[in-house]
Amino acid sequence: MNRRQVWAVVLAGGDGTRLRSLTRLVSGEERPKQYYPLYGGETLLAQTRARLARAIHPERTAFAVLKAHEKFYGRELADVEPRRLVVQPANKGTTAAVIRSLMRITNLAGDPVVAFFPTDHYFSNEARFIDSVRRAVSVAQHHSDTLVVLGAEAEYAEVEYGWIEPSARFESPVTNTLLRVSRFWEKPSHATAQALLARGCLWNTFVMAGRASIFLAMLDKTVAPGVVQSCMRAQRDAGGGVPNMAAEEELWERLTAGDFSRQVLSANPEDLAVLRVGDVGWSDLGTPERVRSTMQRYGLGPQWQESAEDETSKEPAQNGVRRRFVSGPIGGARRTLCAVKELARTSAI
Repeated sequence: MNRRQVWAVVLAGGDGTRLRSLTRLVSGEERPKQYYPLYGGETLLAQTRARLARAIHPERTAFAVLKAHEKFYGRELADVEPRRLVVQPANKGTTAAVIRSLMRITNLAGDPVVAFFPTDHYFSNEARFIDSVRRAVSVAQHHSDTLVVLGAEAEYAEVEYGWIEPSARFESPVTNTLLRVSRFWEKPSHATAQALLARGCLWNTFVMAGRASIFLAMLDKTVAPGVVQSCMRAQRDAGGGVPNMAAEEELWERLTAGDFSRQVLSANPEDLAVLRVGDVGWSDLGTPERVRSTMQRYGLGPQWQESAEDETSKEPAQNGVRRRFVSGPIGGARRTLCAVKELARTSAI
């Protein structure tokens, strides 16, 4: 077993419900957000892949996807070997996605460091983010009993994000930006978010790295008793190096829907460290309003914003929404901003 090996898992199995009104409006179909080019001409999934390739080898990157989304990921991930496609029969949330991915990777590689990445993120400073990923991986390799979560600097009292309350410095020869975790706060009230902001707490990016064994140990003592034994048995029965699909399906049937941050991270702060990533310009593109504010703040479309507004003003409304779009990469971003603006006006986002 190569304990220096590192794997990435791209979490691409969400239904994108909160952003569905936007993606439906601009694409004309029920397309999850990770398979739509919100900006830049590439899908969020493609942008995530390109970003991670700078930190973790593409041949050691797995993708957790939904069977129901095959028409979207089939072409986009056609170059990915089947053993690195972790296809979930249904959406049971992030806990189940993490467990199934870990079973696959432990079958393929034993106990490597595994890093998990959502697909709906934007970073204005990708170089700094990639440097943080590399440091988190190094910490996980050096401290095998610790799971590292990347914490972004909080800029305002956001109630839709998870928050991390750090405590004392975590002594490590790898980095001086590592802190112990006192508590997780999931989507707090506005008053609580203001207090967390004042205390210097961090936004939880849900980017995390650790040995497969520490993930499984935390799961075993919280929401999935016996998962360690299941993975060990699956690896033994398959002989190692290949997926054990029968074991994955058996385990999947026992799993219930759940959120990894709420169920596992929040319950195990003593096993965690948070790495401050500094000013990376992070945003979770989870809602139409956040897409709009991110695009405007980081200049993802100011050169066509005014003309986009002109376009929508020229066309009669259909069902209360004006739809005059252009094609191509710029058109895709223009469509997105136009649609967000219309949704903001008609739905009071």
